[in-house]
Amino acid sequence: MPPARPDPEVSLARGIVFKCLSVILFIVMGALVKMTGNAEVPIPPGQQVFFRSVFALPLILGWLLWQGQLRAGLRTDRPMGHFYRGIIGTASMALSFWALALLPLAEVTAIFFAAPLLIVIFAGMFLGEDVRLFRLSMVGLGLVGVLIVMSPQLAGAGTVDPLRALGAVVALGSAALSALAHIFIRKLSRTERTTAIVFWFTITSSVLGLATLPLGWVMPDAATFGALV
Repeated sequence: MPPARPDPEVSLARGIVFKCLSVILFIVMGALVKMTGNAEVPIPPGQQVFFRSVFALPLILGWLLWQGQLRAGLRTDRPMGHFYRGIIGTASMALSFWALALLPLAEVTAIFFAAPLLIVIFAGMFLGEDVRLFRLSMVGLGLVGVLIVMSPQLAGAGTVDPLRALGAVVALGSAALSALAHIFIRKLSRTERTTAIVFWFTITSSVLGLATLPLGWVMPDAATFGALV
């Protein structure tokens, strides 16, 4: 049985609040990731993904135990949906961490705001939602703004820094994958609990992050380890 659907107006208000909180937490996380990526011994993106994910697992499980919903909260009828969402979300996360090592946090954040704009387009393409011309025109203006932010890195006056140009492209790729991951989340949320969506993504990203161990992890110092946790 799918979980009962809450009141639409309450869900909308709650969704807006949670989205604002997620943006704030994303910026804080971005600052910490940038610190570890630019440390004296830089932490590679795959290792960052692993630490970011694996240390979230005890918090998720602890919350479910406290609520007495461990089994119900993790139950899923759509394991492959979680798997695909996990791959796309983990790829987006890794690219964003890589971009933060190449560009200032402000620029990565500005480029990443392409994600909600692309969600509007993807919602029309994959969810069949009605996206009217006015909304599409606003999305187009927003994407022009993102391109303006990217333009100094791709075609600025003088010599273009290849690493900064790469960082801009990587950040945009991360935003596109993040938007696609949100479409998967929207589909999953029709039948799956939020706790299951978060938990199985965390499991997938932990495993995929750990799979990068042969690519060369490094031993962090105490300060860097604290930022990773």
